[in-house]
This record gives sequence, C-alpha cells and structure tokens, in this order.
Amino acid sequence: MLPNLDQFAVSTVAETVRLAVAPVFLLSGIGAFLNVLVSRLSRIVDRSRDCEPKLLSSRGREHDRWLGELQVLDRRMNLVSAAISYSVLSAVLTCVVVALLFAASIAEFHVGTAIALLFIATMVAIAIGFGIFLVETRLGSRAVRVRSDLLQHRVDDAD
Repeated sequence: MLPNLDQFAVSTVAETVRLAVAPVFLLSGIGAFLNVLVSRLSRIVDRSRDCEPKLLSSRGREHDRWLGELQVLDRRMNLVSAAISYSVLSAVLTCVVVALLFAASIAEFHVGTAIALLFIATMVAIAIGFGIFLVETRLGSRAVRVRSDLLQHRVDDAD
C-alpha cells in the first residue's frame, strides 16, 4: 500500500530527481544514437531500391556485381536493425531504472539491487548496439570502395 503522497518532503523528491538525472541524460544520448541509426538505415534502403532495377536489367558479370551489392546492403540492413533493437532495449531499461528510482523513493521499496542490475543490463544492451554499429560501418566502408577495374580503366584518346 502506498503512503499518502502529500507526506513526502520536497527534499526527498529533489534527491530522487537528482539521482534520476544521469539516466535521463543517458536517454538523450541513446536518442541521438537512434537518430544516427535510423538515418543510416534509410540511406541503405534508398540505395537498395536504386540497385534493384539495375540488377533486373543487367546480365553476366554486371548482374553478379549488382547481386553482390544487394546482398551486402541486405546484411547491413539486418545489422542496423539489430543495433536499433538493442538501443531501444537500452532506452526502455533506462526508463524502468528511472521509474524504479521514483517508486522506491515513494513506496520505500528496497530495490537497489534490481536497479543496479537493470542499469548493468542497460549498459550491456547499448554496448552491443555500439558493437553492431561498428561492424556495420566497417562492412559499409568496405562495400563502397572503388572497384579496381574502374581505377585501371583508361579512355583511349581519339586523334
């Protein structure tokens, strides 16, 4: 049963708000990271839509090249989606941490261990999201390298 909410001192609420500030700033950072991930996913989707008609109209080596590019783009989409999922999980866990901080303060629950474990889970989830993002960026940077056959191509001057 919850105590009368009018009985809480302003100092108790202020202390709880002070404790919740760090997780709230963490939410802001996670939100910024999610913005980067969603923008990246959007660009990958746009690129795959550009490649699809080129794949369908190509033949031979060119067809194989477009197919390979679409396979890389598909892999990148999956990686970014996984990074988004882990980042959202981290944000949700952060929200639960903040809610538990206030619930523990109001109802005098002894949930310090649960809060600590949830915060650890939050950090693990965002670390996994960052790790997946690193893998995706490495894959993306390898995929956009200029083909060596184009670099070695010379145009004959017609005199």
